[in-house]
Amino acid sequence: MFRPKHRSRRTPLIAVLAVAALAAAPLTFGSGPASAGSGSGPDGGAPTITPAPHSERQRSDRVTITPAVTVVTGAKSDPAAVKLTTAVLKAAGARDVTTAQKAPAGSGSLAVYVGGPSENPASAGALDALRTDGPAGLAAEGYVLAMGGKGAGRIVLSGADPTGTYYAAQSLRQVLPHREVPGATVRGLAVRDWPATPVRGVIEGFYGTPWSHEARLDQLDYYGAHKMNIYVYSPKDDPYLRAKWRDPYPAEQLGQIEELVGRARANHVEFTYALSPGLSVCYSSDDDLKALTDKFQTLWDIGVRQFAVPLDDISYTDWNCDADKAKWGTGGGAAGQAQAYLLNRVNQQFIKTHDGALPLQMVPTEYYNTTSTPYKTAIAGQLDKDVLVEWTGEGVVAPTMTVAQAKRAKEVFGHAILTWDNYPVNDFATGRLFLGPFSGREKGLAEELAGITANPMIQPYASKLALHTVADYTWNDSAYDPDASYRAAVDETAGGNAKVARALRAFTDVNHSSRMDSAEAPELAKLMQGYADGSVQASRLTAAFAALRDAPATIRGGVEKGFVEDSGPWLDSAGAWGRAGVAAVRMLEEQRAGHADAAWTLRQQLPGLVAEAKSFRYTDLNGNKVPVVVGEGVLEPFFAKVRDTSNKDLGLPPQPTGTTKLPVYNGNTADRMTDGDDSTYFWSSRSPKSGEGVGVDLGGEQPLGSVSVAMGKSGSTEDYLHKGVLEYSSDGTTWHALGAEFSGKATWTADAPSGTTARYVRARATADQTSWLVVREFTVARTDRPTVSGGPAAANGSSLAAAADGVPENAYRAASAPASGDALAVTYPAPRSVSSVTVLRPDDASASKARVQLRVDGTWQDLGPLDGSVTALPAPAGTSADAVRLVWADGSAAPVVSEVITK
Repeated sequence: MFRPKHRSRRTPLIAVLAVAALAAAPLTFGSGPASAGSGSGPDGGAPTITPAPHSERQRSDRVTITPAVTVVTGAKSDPAAVKLTTAVLKAAGARDVTTAQKAPAGSGSLAVYVGGPSENPASAGALDALRTDGPAGLAAEGYVLAMGGKGAGRIVLSGADPTGTYYAAQSLRQVLPHREVPGATVRGLAVRDWPATPVRGVIEGFYGTPWSHEARLDQLDYYGAHKMNIYVYSPKDDPYLRAKWRDPYPAEQLGQIEELVGRARANHVEFTYALSPGLSVCYSSDDDLKALTDKFQTLWDIGVRQFAVPLDDISYTDWNCDADKAKWGTGGGAAGQAQAYLLNRVNQQFIKTHDGALPLQMVPTEYYNTTSTPYKTAIAGQLDKDVLVEWTGEGVVAPTMTVAQAKRAKEVFGHAILTWDNYPVNDFATGRLFLGPFSGREKGLAEELAGITANPMIQPYASKLALHTVADYTWNDSAYDPDASYRAAVDETAGGNAKVARALRAFTDVNHSSRMDSAEAPELAKLMQGYADGSVQASRLTAAFAALRDAPATIRGGVEKGFVEDSGPWLDSAGAWGRAGVAAVRMLEEQRAGHADAAWTLRQQLPGLVAEAKSFRYTDLNGNKVPVVVGEGVLEPFFAKVRDTSNKDLGLPPQPTGTTKLPVYNGNTADRMTDGDDSTYFWSSRSPKSGEGVGVDLGGEQPLGSVSVAMGKSGSTEDYLHKGVLEYSSDGTTWHALGAEFSGKATWTADAPSGTTARYVRARATADQTSWLVVREFTVARTDRPTVSGGPAAANGSSLAAAADGVPENAYRAASAPASGDALAVTYPAPRSVSSVTVLRPDDASASKARVQLRVDGTWQDLGPLDGSVTALPAPAGTSADAVRLVWADGSAAPVVSEVITK
């Protein structure tokens, strides 16, 4: 952030609004890079303007914010730009801001010229005085911002058109300081800027809870502040856009849309109305054409000047009326012809007959990839050439988009392309927030397109972080740096507060990954890896988890209310993960220091802390409680590694870890295949292809027993590997079949031949399939596990085996106090070398008394008594034993044993 040389204190950018009486268009910009206000960058360089200008240079002169400032306007100066400029000047400390046709002579006060050549002829002379070129030759919406001169100096905001002048005012907002008193001096500046692509903005086109009216108004202000110029109204769950497209809007809803249109115009944003008739339209019907154009006329009458007809997410193999089938036949080509016929009639009979209407937009049914098909050929050949075609890239959610792909899309569709970019939309993964930057789009792409519209999340305020970066890319893709843009977005959301920004960075870090960028929690994951390999001190990782733990409270007190409401359950989950992380690192450090009791106490807390972190829910449009996911693929595996590290120190074998290269659906990650809970599951977000599947890493070479894979679930009974094989491997490279190929079964089971050992086991598809994959449990039995016998009998929900199953979190709990002579025996398949015996018991259930004994050559040898939660007893040197037993004392309480471990 940048600071002026003299400033009494920082004033939030919202103060700009308090100063301005913007009744017709109340502008609410979040506090942005602009919120710092400044005359220079942190090192005396140019102030931060976002989106980054194409050309920007500092001058050697300065301007001064005088007590009185004259805003020089022309007869056609953009009213919104004038209002914004006035507000910005007052927020910078000016006390008396007046408008006039020319600057008063000899006043010694600052003069600010608003308007390009077509708006305010006086700006040309002011630019000449500053020896700065005007906006001639700039693309539409380009602008020149110049400031400097003698004395108090002058500022010129000169757009290639009124929108360009408005954008110059938005840049000025980020350059001037925020002060309560006049007198600030600001270094001279010359900016010459223009958009990389003509159409830049947002399409509210997701499934799920539509945005509220208040959120939409706020979004339109945000778009104007970030130089985005289009908002497409297309929420999938507005019935009057789809299922009830023929019906007129209720008066109240139409009034809200009219208010949106007015707010959009005030922010130089084009409100685009997108009607989706495809579920029931008869393309050849004159009545349906009239219903569609009548609906458009209703919207025209309240100020809408751009229209779209999305025909996505419908079937084109089933006609809605017999007349269409009779006219065009069947198949994709027929559907393309029918759609072109209807859209051409709309274009000719409505768009062309309404002076001022902007080009019609459409979303094809085949809206992604660049494969030539009969449908696309029909659209290319028969749809009017001035209709803009929307396209999502080479996938519905395209990880990358290149110049070559865009050129190919123009060829295949035969039209100018407006991308419907499905980021940061989360309707396909409602348990996630996608808070990372816009990425994967090649430099030069924007220039190949008619425009770029981003489909945002169901959460409007949380979407702003990513939309900030979309705005930066679409304005100036050649200078776009995702990380730098994202840092600016975080700082803007934090309102210039460094503490809030740090909290936001901790929170957004664990909500970073997406289909565009698979890196989740890049900062935290780096520290985790460093801690694991010894290059990062425990204190640094603990501090990172503590920052995550504390971030929700700081964020809740420091950002706009909408962001907090949008992010509530994710904030709660992140904070809980932070608490768990602090405990996990502390547990490992206590264990490494030899503090067994303290380490065991902390380990007992971890399952509850992790369960709490995973307990938070988002309530969707239908009232479903969706588990929220934070730190996908990073946090849960970290705790698995913590567990395995602890187990290794205790002398326990590693626990199995689920693995897959398939993408994950809605947070149902691979580790859920091996958690011992049949109600949780891994779920892929696409169908497996031949050679793909899921596996288990056993953590080390070990003897194999029975292998079982339980797939599918209620509501998704077909989500299993329909054809495949179980395989095992010692090195992860050379694989051996475990039994014959399976087919048509949701549960596979195979027994490994006696003596088989492996580290890896997998279930691999041997054919492509159309259904996704759910795996509830992937279980690999070991043949070297001990057996547990004796008593007292286990209580309901527990088992004797839990006392030595390698999972300390699963405890054997007796149903009653022991009878005289009762003992709990752990017997191994063969004698083993034993140097010590450790017995773990819960802190709150360690009062029962017993003697610990080893069986050596058939004789029981006493090692000592149980003592507290952690009992560690050495065995005589050279001991080889085949069993351990706990002989309960008469009168002892009902015993509880977490784990019996021999080393």
